[in-house]
Amino acid sequence: MTAIAERMPQTIAMRHVAWVGIGVGALAAFVALPPIEARSPYPSVVLGLIAVTLGVGVIIRDDRRMGAFAVAAGLIGATIGVLATRSSIGHLEAVVVWSALLGSMLRYATPLTFAAIGGLFSERSGVVNIALEGMMLIGAFFAIMAADKLDSWWLGLLVGIFAGGVAGLVHAFFSIHLRADQIVGGTAINFLALGLTGYLFIDIYGTEGTPTDIPSIPDVHLSFIDGIPLIGDIFGQLNLMIWIAIALVFATWVIVFRTPAGLRIRSVGEHPRAADTVGINVYGVRYGAVVLSGMLAAAGGAYLSIGFLHSFNENMTAGRGFIALAALIFGNWRPFGAAAACLLFGFSSALSDRLPIYSEPYAVLFKSLPYVLTLIAVAGVIGRSTPPAAVGRPYKKQ
Repeated sequence: MTAIAERMPQTIAMRHVAWVGIGVGALAAFVALPPIEARSPYPSVVLGLIAVTLGVGVIIRDDRRMGAFAVAAGLIGATIGVLATRSSIGHLEAVVVWSALLGSMLRYATPLTFAAIGGLFSERSGVVNIALEGMMLIGAFFAIMAADKLDSWWLGLLVGIFAGGVAGLVHAFFSIHLRADQIVGGTAINFLALGLTGYLFIDIYGTEGTPTDIPSIPDVHLSFIDGIPLIGDIFGQLNLMIWIAIALVFATWVIVFRTPAGLRIRSVGEHPRAADTVGINVYGVRYGAVVLSGMLAAAGGAYLSIGFLHSFNENMTAGRGFIALAALIFGNWRPFGAAAACLLFGFSSALSDRLPIYSEPYAVLFKSLPYVLTLIAVAGVIGRSTPPAAVGRPYKKQ
């Protein structure tokens, strides 16, 4: 215990050094971008080397995870900086419009955040939820169909969330009651959602697609910040679901780590036998967590269809559920970490929309940026993140 206590201040100090390295790596990219627009690659290279040096120092001191992040930030920041100096000013200023990029980042990150937080509840309780993709797709379709038929966006949102809860209940039944393989069960729900929504979409809307006048989730206009540079442009006119997603992250942290209900969820995900011994209903907690997971993922899908894109197409989630799952792993099954990863993926999606200005023939390649980043992120945390101890293991009451 004494040795651990002595090492704790050193560990905290090394984490601070790693964060400084990450910040310097970000600065290496920023100095070459608007509004600074340094035209020499040397500032970016020097700052990138400083970040890499700090990261290597942290790795030597045994904090490999944070040190690796600092090294990666230094290398990526220097690379972006050098590439930016080789770009024309006109192209650079057309792509890097910070208010537009950050606003789009929030819009792209919102459905990922709902799904990732939903996955957090499920996996913290011990049930792997690879079906986030299917639950999002179900929420997206049933939300826009209900909004169309009932002429109300909030009824559409409720129906979409309810449909996601039903999908979560199906996954919970197979995973908890029947003790089926959770990966296989989740994959089956993904295929079921793809087939069901595709069939109903064609059957109800045919080749014409969804109408253009379907009620949509409204924006929240904050007029008192309109005049503030950058802040007003980003936060002055955001969709209601974006604000709910931000509140959800903070609420999830409080629920999971500061309430008895959160303690029960974590206990059945870490040691269900011990939780059962002290009187916690393991099956009940897991059922509730998985159903809640489906509802939250469906809320993200509903935002996609009636809050963001205002339409529905077959397979419109396009892998966002898997990106949300990657964000959850990257964030170490914690709400703020998962939200930060969602923002990172959201920023890459926003950037991929603007990069085709450099080359239209490579537009499809630029669109793959979020998925490439997902692969890199997951590969980088394999073996370094710590999942709940009992996740993926069916529990049988003795």
